[in-house]
Amino acid sequence: MPRKERARDWLALILASGLGPRRLASLETELEALADWSSLSDTQLRALGLEAPQIRALRAPDPERLDAALDWLEDPEHHLLTRDDELFPPLLNRIPDPPIALFVVGEPSALIAPQLAIVGSRNATAGGLHHARDFAATIARAGFTITSGLAAGVDAAAHGGCLDAGGVTVAVTGTGPDRVYPASNRDLARRIVDEGGVIVTPFAPGTPVRSGNFPARNRIISGMSLGTLVVEAGLRSGSLITARLAGEQGRDVFAIPGSVHNPLARGCHRLIRDGARLVETADEVIEELAPLAGELAARIRERLAAADGGSIDKGAHTPHVEMDPEHERVLEAVGYDPTPVDEIIRRSQLTTAAVSSILLIMELDGRVDAHPGGRYSRTGHRPADKEQE
Repeated sequence: MPRKERARDWLALILASGLGPRRLASLETELEALADWSSLSDTQLRALGLEAPQIRALRAPDPERLDAALDWLEDPEHHLLTRDDELFPPLLNRIPDPPIALFVVGEPSALIAPQLAIVGSRNATAGGLHHARDFAATIARAGFTITSGLAAGVDAAAHGGCLDAGGVTVAVTGTGPDRVYPASNRDLARRIVDEGGVIVTPFAPGTPVRSGNFPARNRIISGMSLGTLVVEAGLRSGSLITARLAGEQGRDVFAIPGSVHNPLARGCHRLIRDGARLVETADEVIEELAPLAGELAARIRERLAAADGGSIDKGAHTPHVEMDPEHERVLEAVGYDPTPVDEIIRRSQLTTAAVSSILLIMELDGRVDAHPGGRYSRTGHRPADKEQE
């Protein structure tokens, strides 16, 4: 989490309008940390593609919104996690154009645990709500954090089922962190935080409910998670957007089938036709994700332990950790020069989801480095050619 003196520079970036992914990427290529933008002159910022209105917005952010955000951060329960923070969700950092920061209420370490997203209709049937609670409880008992959007219906049932089972849950919202939408879920939001979970949003304090905010919120829900489970969804449900984003991010998508007479089953049936895995029990989800979740959790623990020790040696690997054949195929497909993910998939002949998951594990393990544009390279030096030996 940024020190207080740096929080202002991060908040200026968040509050500035018109700073899209392309301009932020330009800043990142020039700086070790995005918050170092304030060390650049206006001329340097213009050379990186920023226009005069954007530079003015950075230099002089809205004082009322800036003060509100700084005041909000005074509460010890409130945090601003930036992309370079060790507690920033590791899977979220892997998606194209991740948010530069997250406002967090609660214990931020909850964000680095293996997560499963459970989403669905706001107007779910009694059966759908039962499935959401039951699947969330069973999967939480297996050690997963349950992630959803704090909406009415399936979201609230998933959060509640997880908590009833003694699990930890993450709620991603489309408002500022100082607001709960819908207001009827305020008690649930408080319970999530009190029982070890977090409320997360990319939007600054004071941000009201806007329909345009929910695609970004859905993208974070899927981006933080190993997979997304859709419980009930009509054909126009926003949860189908979350599922589509999960697929685009290389994550697993699961769907629970329902009656052909239930309009809220049609979205799930479409997902299944499009390749989502049909699941009838929570154990099927656990069986699919548990091996990856266990390995991911181990790598994260190792990485945090190394960070606590002062540094992470990306070239040093734990001697007893051996790669399985699929990991070896992916590593062989990665060059010492940055290699596009599509090329790694082609060379390894594995699925997009498998390659994405394995690359994350190997990045945490220090075997590969991630580069802008979805490219990866092996760590260390290229072996010398035999003719030169």
